[in-house]
This record gives sequence, C-alpha cells and structure tokens, in this order.
Amino acid sequence: MSEALQTTDVAAFDADLLAQAASAVRTAGAALRERFGEVVRYQSREELMSALAANDDTALAVLRPRLTDLRPDAGWVEDELDGGALPSGEWWVVDPVEGNVNHLHALPEWAVTATLVRDNQPVLTAVHLPLTGETYTALAGAGAHLDGRPLHVAATADLGLGIVATSQARPDEDEKVVRRVGSSITAMLSDALVVRTAVPATLHLLNVAAGRIDAFWQFAGARADLLPGALLVTEAGGRISDAEGRRWTPQSASFLAAAPGVHAEAVATLTR
Repeated sequence: MSEALQTTDVAAFDADLLAQAASAVRTAGAALRERFGEVVRYQSREELMSALAANDDTALAVLRPRLTDLRPDAGWVEDELDGGALPSGEWWVVDPVEGNVNHLHALPEWAVTATLVRDNQPVLTAVHLPLTGETYTALAGAGAHLDGRPLHVAATADLGLGIVATSQARPDEDEKVVRRVGSSITAMLSDALVVRTAVPATLHLLNVAAGRIDAFWQFAGARADLLPGALLVTEAGGRISDAEGRRWTPQSASFLAAAPGVHAEAVATLTR
C-alpha cells in the first residue's frame, strides 16, 4: 500500500474514532445533567472530595468502557491534575467533569472531555457542554468544529481591543505560581480590553477557538485542562506556545493560546 493511501486510511479511521468519542462524551454528559440543578452541600474537604468523586464516577461509568472498546490498547489518564509527558503510544486523556466544582455549585460552566494522544501529540478531541447541548471537536489536520460547523479564531490585531482570559491556580499550588498568576492578571488589566478569570480552562479555550475571546493563558496547567483546547485552538488557526513564546509541550510551566494577531503582544505583556 502506498504512503498516500496509508495516510488516507489513518485519517478516515481517526475521523470515525472522533465521531464515536463525541457520542461517548454526549452520553456521559446526559448522565451528569441528571445530577445537576441543586447546590451540593459539604462541610469539609473530605465531603467535597466525595461529591467530586461521585460525579467523576457517573461519567466514567460511560466513558471508560466505550473509549476502551474503541482503542483497547490505549492507556488511560483520568486525573485532571496530572501533568507532564506521557509514555509513547496511545492514551485517552479524559476529564469526566471539567469544571466539577461548578457542577456541584449549580453553575453552568462545566463539560465532559476526551482526547486521544498519540506519542504525546493530541490526535482528536471531543468536548461536550451538556447544558447547551454543544459538542466541540477537533481532528489533527482536519480542523475544529462546533456541531459540525468550522471554527476560526478571531482576526483581532490589537490586544487593547481584545478580550483575554485566565484560570485560577489549582488547589495547593506553589506560592510562586499563585503570585505569578496575580501579576499576570494585573499586567493584562493594563494592556487588554477585558480580562476574564474563571475555571475551567477548557471553556476559555473553546471561546478562543470560536473567535469569541482573543487569548487565554495559564501557569502550571495540567494535561486534561489544556490538551483538548490546545488542539481545538490550533485547528481553528490559533497559536499555541508557553507564556514566553516558546514551543508548548505538556511539560511546559506555562501555556498561551491566542489569535495570531495578538499572540506577540500577549507574550510581551506576560513577560514584562
């Protein structure tokens, strides 16, 4: 078989995988939507962790068997706080409830994500927002889509006219990282039109891919937070780097996704 035919076959196979992964995250989202609506009360860290785990288990009961059936030999990552490189081969990187704390507080900003990583490169991703019914998908080399409609990053060329966003440092984060988050927000407040700060990271990255906001940055991000959005933004025409403008990898200490026209300005602001 020629190399061209092999490439075509792989692309078609991955497109079918993406369709099935999207179906899986939608089904998991429907199960989580049944649990949504009332604020979950907790009085201790232990009770909070138990409530988070119950949501995770609800989604994983759908995701794990379905995604494992699709790629039985692929590894499995479901800890949303894990970072760094993965071993070679294929891995499902899953966040069963991206924005789980929001779900517990009856806030609408949460999603279900599944990303297939092949030799440390995201190949496909599906992100479902159960409360709106939207499903965002991206396939390496084939573009990013919202319910089948192509996505494109913004054409903004002036950070001073742009909306930017960041996410909170994770619980128990190193104090130096927390301080860097604070100073970066202060810098962006001077240079950008509007600064949004909220969790989860993936939802901001969806907005960058869709052209609704112009840049997103984060320090010490985790794989499950950033891989889905990194692929979506890249396939929508955006630029991905670390905060200093260098090539981003899952080992990087920072992350920046931006429309091409404001990427350099965003790097200058974050490194000032």
